Amino acid sequence: MGTTFVVVGGDAAGLSAAGKAKRDAPDTDVVVFERGDWVSYGACGLPYYVEGRIAALSDLQVLEPRRIIEDRGIDLRRHHEVTAVDPDARTVTVDGDDGEYEESYDVLLLATGGTATVPDVPGADLAGVFSIRSLEAGRALKHYLAPHDAPPPRQTPTDEATALLEHFEDRDPRTVGVVGANKIGIELAEAFLGRGLQVHLFDESARVLPSFGADVAGTVEERLREGGLELHLETAVQGFPGEDGRVAGVETADGVVPVDAVVADVGVEPAVELATDAGIDLGPTGAIATDEYGRTQDSRVYAAGDCAEKRHLLTGDPVHWPFALAANRAGRAVGRTIAGRPTPVGGVVGTLVMKAMGLQVARTGIVDHEEARGAGYDPVSALVTTITRAHYYPGWSRMVVHATADAESGRLLGANMVGEEGAAHRINSVAAAVTAGMTVTDAGMLDFGYAPPFGPVWDPVLGVAKVLDEKLSTGAESG
Repeated sequence: MGTTFVVVGGDAAGLSAAGKAKRDAPDTDVVVFERGDWVSYGACGLPYYVEGRIAALSDLQVLEPRRIIEDRGIDLRRHHEVTAVDPDARTVTVDGDDGEYEESYDVLLLATGGTATVPDVPGADLAGVFSIRSLEAGRALKHYLAPHDAPPPRQTPTDEATALLEHFEDRDPRTVGVVGANKIGIELAEAFLGRGLQVHLFDESARVLPSFGADVAGTVEERLREGGLELHLETAVQGFPGEDGRVAGVETADGVVPVDAVVADVGVEPAVELATDAGIDLGPTGAIATDEYGRTQDSRVYAAGDCAEKRHLLTGDPVHWPFALAANRAGRAVGRTIAGRPTPVGGVVGTLVMKAMGLQVARTGIVDHEEARGAGYDPVSALVTTITRAHYYPGWSRMVVHATADAESGRLLGANMVGEEGAAHRINSVAAAVTAGMTVTDAGMLDFGYAPPFGPVWDPVLGVAKVLDEKLSTGAESG
């Protein structure tokens, strides 16, 4: 009989680990517990589903449950919630369709994900205040906005989805407040605008997308306002006034903005209750602490995905980075390790891309000078505004690129960029250079491909590297 590998959580990290362990070590008994109905799905696509760009919710699913069970030989148990872990007995307590029982394991992976952070203010528990992180909540929202596009599910919807649907059916909203000018907040705001709703976006920061830098954020803000979005920046939400138990507005120091519904998502909290109850250590970020192979302090318990810490390659410090690629990569590495091929889960440099009203917005590494100095670097930056294709080729547009390097070593630390085309993929070349520890000179000497339809001779990445290298070589004042 092979090793029994139990996985808690049936999405990116959990199923990546389960699938890899089973492929590499077929004798392994792999059991995956998922408390919900959906598994192996891309929640990042929810804003585009709500907007109508993606027709069916099932399109967001990577693997159907039948394929996971029949084709991959994994014992997938949906609607089974793991409620406790006993590391000493090596068992998990499961609440399933037929009641509560215990399941033994040789190796355990906690892939419990994360939950949306909603502001802790009066009225946050009112009907009509939501976060949209689950597929069923997304379906309920789209069902209200376009019933013919999103029929109610055959399965019993989640409590969150039921509450959302009942609220919308009863109120016929025309105005929505979105709290959080982050990636998911801006994407949802655009989806609501696309459905003809009036949208107010609130954030206590001075600009949208704070981690993207002032120049990039300024370009995005201008485009959002042009698209009809009402921005309320440097505006802390103080509460959600209600009427008859339902949200009726967003309260700030400037007064109350009337709204019919609120979608609040100011970040992601790692789902660690199961781990803490079992005595599994958390790290300084509040996520589960792991070593380079994803192991917790208990050598038989691993953690991966949005519930676990990652290591930032520029600082060496643990970070909470709740995004899809890091989760899938860590899960696959854990699966290989359990199958007998120890594989590090890998670090991150903070690469992120998104769409905002026709703009591609991207970042990687460290660009902010205060953050760079905190990591022990002496930052120097360069900002260029360039074009995305050869100047004589039709269809070119402007692109803003901001890059930062360390004055002492010349190492490229990161970049932000925004434009109507090309930013989402160009940032990956910067991420590769940052991960490899390249200097700005090295990055500027990369042999990029060139053709007029795809970029100028001096690609925007090479162009900003050229300017930044000049500043370094001439001893320009650092930040």
